[in-house]
Amino acid sequence: MARDLDASKEFYSAVLGWEFGPAHLGEAFAVGFASGVPVAGIGALPPTLSIPVTWTPYFAVDDADVTAARIRERSGTVAVGPLSFGTGRAALAADRDGAVFGIWQGEAIPDWGMGGDAAPAWLELHTRNAFDAAIFYGEVLEWACDHTGCCEVAYVEEDDRILLRRGGRTVARLHGGTLAEAPDPHLRPHWRTHFRVPDLDAAVEAAVALGGTAVPAADSAAFPHERTLRDRDGAAFSIVGPTAPGRF
Repeated sequence: MARDLDASKEFYSAVLGWEFGPAHLGEAFAVGFASGVPVAGIGALPPTLSIPVTWTPYFAVDDADVTAARIRERSGTVAVGPLSFGTGRAALAADRDGAVFGIWQGEAIPDWGMGGDAAPAWLELHTRNAFDAAIFYGEVLEWACDHTGCCEVAYVEEDDRILLRRGGRTVARLHGGTLAEAPDPHLRPHWRTHFRVPDLDAAVEAAVALGGTAVPAADSAAFPHERTLRDRDGAAFSIVGPTAPGRF
């Protein structure tokens, strides 16, 4: 969600190389395409809403009402919805530790997907306890189920990561250790989207030139192929160089 849709389209076109096209959700929403593949959506915030601008992951579900009930049953929060929106129904929620995410029931954009060469590299959850989070999301979103197309959940022992894989590709990572009561809101449990770029330095330069900022990495040596940026409205996202997927 963005305060100025046209300005955001200009920013992400320059930083990530996206082209934008219309969506079925109206004039206040645009879909970003990378190499012709739809990878993300940007919606215009109503001027009367004074809420933070942020990237939010939306997970596809078969029934938004059933999923919302599962969220509440497991002590999560449904803040908005489910409401009819464009061609489907959506809700905005938070897990037990406060990380915000959305759910979407209905028609998806054709060929939308995670993990391809042009698509977002992955989603990343920074949370208090990765195992607790995996159980929550697994039960709410039916990860590791018996249905066709379900995701596979794996544990990486050396750094206590939970990996979510679909079709042989890692599409999400869950990290534990984030402080739920941290004074810095960016240290609290949250989802972070990682986008692919062919040139990290060029993307950082473009972001800064258009009023964005580069966030200093706590340990840049450990993640040499990643950078975290904020756009002009302060929305944080990460960019990933071509060789980063080798770390999985």
